[in-house]
Amino acid sequence: MDLFSQSWTMLRGAVAALPDADFERASGCAGWLVRDLVCHLVIGAQDILITLVTPAQTEPTADAVGYWSAGDASPGGEDPPDALIPRLAAAYGEPRWLRFHFDDVASAAGRAAGLADRTARVSTQGKVLTVGDFLSAYVLEWTVHHLDLIAHLPSGAEPPAETLAAARRMLEEIAAAPFPASLPDKDALLIGTGRRPPTDAEQAALGSLAGRLPLVLS
Repeated sequence: MDLFSQSWTMLRGAVAALPDADFERASGCAGWLVRDLVCHLVIGAQDILITLVTPAQTEPTADAVGYWSAGDASPGGEDPPDALIPRLAAAYGEPRWLRFHFDDVASAAGRAAGLADRTARVSTQGKVLTVGDFLSAYVLEWTVHHLDLIAHLPSGAEPPAETLAAARRMLEEIAAAPFPASLPDKDALLIGTGRRPPTDAEQAALGSLAGRLPLVLS
């Protein structure tokens, strides 16, 4: 199964199922409400559309893992681009307009991804990747943001097990170290990206890796 399509379809479904009141709840992204996260997803869908029509003629310089760079600063939402998102989200006013725009752009991004030649090369953020690697990189993005979306929504459906496992493998490659087998995929992603701190037992199981977390991806 195409993991990009699976993760994107499930995330779109989770957004579509949100009651209006949930747009004002906190998300798993520091400093962002659910509506802010959905606005960020709109921008992500636009990035996919832009990148898929930005062909490159040179050889790839990165794969799905190399697409990401990892820092060691704790996420806080204070960076100017991150701080802009809440203002953009608030401009939509009623949740239905944000939901409509997301569904519109997200549907187009999904169709474009499905039609794209996986072996073609595209350029984004100063890197050249195959379309297949570019879309694979987004499996990590969509899966972590799906967890962010439902972080404070007990009834929210979780990402599929297949995409959780794939996102964990990618995060382990970025970290150049495996997470403990005792740590479920969801918890590995939440701890690894700074969404929650490890418990004492998890800290001990992580060993030396704990001192390198969280990985702040950009």
